[in-house]
Amino acid sequence: MTGSATRRDLLRIGAAVGGALVLELVLPGCSAAIRPIPPGAGPGDFVPNAWIRVTPEDRVVFTLDRVEMGQGTMTSHAQLVAEELAVKPEALVIVLADADRAYDNPALGLQMTGGSSSVKASFLPLRRAAATAREMLRAAAARRWAVPIDGCAAEDGAIVHAATGRRARYGELCAQAAHEAVPADVTLRPAAELRVIGTSVARLDARSKVDGSAIYGIDVKVPGLCTAVVLRPPVLGATLVRFDGGLARTQPGVVDIVAIPQGVAVVAERYWQARRAAASVQVVWSEGEAWIDSDALRASYLARAARPATAARSDGDAEGAERKAARVLTATYELPYLAHAPLEPQNATASVTEHRCEVWAPTQSPGLAKEVAHRVTGLPYEAIVIHQTLLGGGFGRRLAQDYVEEAVEVSRRVRRPVKVLFSREDEMRHSQYRPMAVSVLRGGLDAGGAIVSWHHRVVTQSILAQSTPDYGALLPDGTPMAVKLATVRAVAAVVGGNGVPDPSSVEGAATVAYAIPNLRVELASVAHAVPVGPWRSVGYSHTVFAVESFFDELALAAGKDPFLLRRELLARAPRERAVLELCAARAGWGGPLPAGRGRGIAQAKAFGTACAHVAEVSVERGQIKIHRFVSAIDCGTVVNPGLVRAQVESAIAFGLSAALKQEITLRGGRVVQGNFHEFEPLRLHEMPEVEVHLVPSDAPPSGVGEPGVPAVAPAVANAVFAAVGRRLRVLPLARALALPQVPG
Repeated sequence: MTGSATRRDLLRIGAAVGGALVLELVLPGCSAAIRPIPPGAGPGDFVPNAWIRVTPEDRVVFTLDRVEMGQGTMTSHAQLVAEELAVKPEALVIVLADADRAYDNPALGLQMTGGSSSVKASFLPLRRAAATAREMLRAAAARRWAVPIDGCAAEDGAIVHAATGRRARYGELCAQAAHEAVPADVTLRPAAELRVIGTSVARLDARSKVDGSAIYGIDVKVPGLCTAVVLRPPVLGATLVRFDGGLARTQPGVVDIVAIPQGVAVVAERYWQARRAAASVQVVWSEGEAWIDSDALRASYLARAARPATAARSDGDAEGAERKAARVLTATYELPYLAHAPLEPQNATASVTEHRCEVWAPTQSPGLAKEVAHRVTGLPYEAIVIHQTLLGGGFGRRLAQDYVEEAVEVSRRVRRPVKVLFSREDEMRHSQYRPMAVSVLRGGLDAGGAIVSWHHRVVTQSILAQSTPDYGALLPDGTPMAVKLATVRAVAAVVGGNGVPDPSSVEGAATVAYAIPNLRVELASVAHAVPVGPWRSVGYSHTVFAVESFFDELALAAGKDPFLLRRELLARAPRERAVLELCAARAGWGGPLPAGRGRGIAQAKAFGTACAHVAEVSVERGQIKIHRFVSAIDCGTVVNPGLVRAQVESAIAFGLSAALKQEITLRGGRVVQGNFHEFEPLRLHEMPEVEVHLVPSDAPPSGVGEPGVPAVAPAVANAVFAAVGRRLRVLPLARALALPQVPG
């Protein structure tokens, strides 16, 4: 961000446009033309669309509609705008968009950032928006100088006319440009002329994050703000019976103690006043689902896996081919619940009055936050304002809006601006988790070692079934609540009843690219009170561990090299094959290794992106040590190679933490883990040497944030087997290594 942008720019309330030009813009996924007003627009500004604003003072303001949660959208998306508008990315003033239907993500149907869709969804719309502004500025200059537009070129924030040497900054052309016709179509810069896209521009948000001026949700301050600590049920499914806050009300700074649907909110002038007072509130809860226990759930999942389930994919005749196979292998893979554990705990600030609701939140879905505020307050959509802030990590956790709902509920009751802030223990024990999963696989080999059958049965919870209350937000604003509720019930009945397999539960299994003639994938969706939600890479995070581990088992049983067999069976998947080959080559697959080390390989295509990993590991004193990790990725056209490499490195660190150490366990309906000493991330000294290689591609951009995660765990598990001959089929691997060895 430039020096002229203040901290408050990130949280500024949208102002009246005045004399600025606001044009109709129809976006994919929207049913009608929308007239968005970017934040801070003033008289005389040139505002050709929802993202771009040029002021007479020569400030070029870019409104970022995707959230910045560390993945780099503030930089990559600025590059898209800068490329077509012919300005330097660092010259842009970047503000974060409020919730507005103008910014609905065409890939997700609502204004949200998830599914590794940010660059993919924004690549063309943002470039077209910037190119539209550029062409209108060119037209304005041509009219001012009475010259043909073909002779006017955009260059470093100005329009220049080479033949006469004339030059006008964008700010000088605002008034004229506002009266130019909007071009029906624009031409984007050809690939050969790109100067910004494809370069490793340094992160534009780095300085503000280093000097502390960046505004995260936890930093928000508004006049009259108080803080709420919410006491939530300690047992899953429990509800509030009664509470006594008499003693707490006498504590310093306490404003009020109120019951809300989520529990009991203790409101005070400051956080620690609320936290101390909360400790003296006497609360009685109902019993809830005290039977829920990780060991009991595991046993029930294994029992369910022994019975047929709903087909998610069926190629050929897997059962018939299995009966004729010369050899059949069976393996069971188990994965635990996982928390997202972003560094910034959940929080939101809300100010609710009789006629208005204003929210500041680190949310991945401002659109859903607006729907939640509407549902809680009953206020019309136009009376609800959702301000984005920076996010201290997301990983899918901030797609849920429970913290926003709590803030709105509490503010509505106390009639003051309120910030709800989770402690780390609140964050860990009252979350939406990556589902526990069990996969049972059977594979048949013929006499020559070819894989002739593949059967994969998945048992897990349905994320879509638990998310059904949110589906109403996908309908247009103004849809009657009865219609929204009917939609929610219909979706829940279909997905929750196993009538249609939840695709998010079997992605990576049902989408496997190996050329196996007889392949069947089944899903058994189970339902209970453990809340689940999307976790970085969603279903791929559990299915790929099973698929890529079992593929190694089949390859070795057939006496074949795991890399060579993968390459052979990916002949009809050229992008996956190219990534696999590059990764293996850079890792030195087949080359010598120090004594006691082994290499493991795994690959997956997720969110349109192919990614492969080779891990080099040893087992020392009962501990897995990862020495080297080599990755290759094909994510289509690369906007910022540095950001892509950083995202893959991040995915490796994130994936290794989960693969080696992390799990959420339940005892008596309670989540056991409460902080990072019990849900331990990878430490700095444990991080291996990492290499990330990009496959050149001119295909459209695809996802980057999540595709690096799925193949991490199987690459490590396969490497452990190569190193010590121990097959690990349970995550986390550190726990599996401590378990008695199971034959086969």
